[in-house]
Amino acid sequence: MAPIFRDTAPTPSPQGAPPCCTRSLIAVTTPRIDRMFTTASIKFLDDLAANNNRIWFEENRSRYEALVREPALAFISEMSPVLHSFAPHFRADARKTGGSLMRIFRDTRFSRDKTPYKTNIGIQFRHASGNDVHAPGFYVHIAGNDCFLAVGCWHPDTNSLARIRDWIACAPEKWFSARDHGSFCEKWTHSGESLTRPPRGYQADHAAIEDLKRKDYVAIAALSLDEVIDRDFVQLAGARFAVATPFMRFLCEALQVLY
Repeated sequence: MAPIFRDTAPTPSPQGAPPCCTRSLIAVTTPRIDRMFTTASIKFLDDLAANNNRIWFEENRSRYEALVREPALAFISEMSPVLHSFAPHFRADARKTGGSLMRIFRDTRFSRDKTPYKTNIGIQFRHASGNDVHAPGFYVHIAGNDCFLAVGCWHPDTNSLARIRDWIACAPEKWFSARDHGSFCEKWTHSGESLTRPPRGYQADHAAIEDLKRKDYVAIAALSLDEVIDRDFVQLAGARFAVATPFMRFLCEALQVLY
């Protein structure tokens, strides 16, 4: 039985003042599907990296479906109640296409790299208000040479980026509290691209100027392969995502959507 982390406090209004109470996480149980990622899943990704062409993929499509797609959809299904327990406005959608599992086909239209397939498993639990990978979300990345969890807003559009920066500029202490929350900083590292100079309209001596320069508001938590193939991977991912609540709540409030 895998625990769910349930948020026991009411959801704050993104329009209102900062919540005056903290949220506690309590463990409850839910049945676990025993079809998760294995060393064979990773082996397929490595084989695909060495044979990234359409002929090989079609010959090995059944391996992809059995070793990658089905375990990923099972993981997404199990994550749904876990995610809902602390972030109810984010979606774990286990559809084969159009859901949380990202397409294996690469968009090569504007890339010099014309290899047709991604060689990683990408899973995004995005906010219900979002339509693409740039929306606030929780992300899982699995590859033979790199596994990690991510949270936040990656390459937000111009309007969303301005909202986040304005929220930081107006409430820097609240931002610092979310950014530097103890349990969050223990597992997560802030990442993403930044400007070299302060963005237009913000004072260079602002207390949060280095964060106002950011173009991405994301944080990364590294994973080992052993953690990914462990039977309790859902539990681990849920626990690590849950401690990112202050950071994610701040971004949602900035974008005026419910966490």
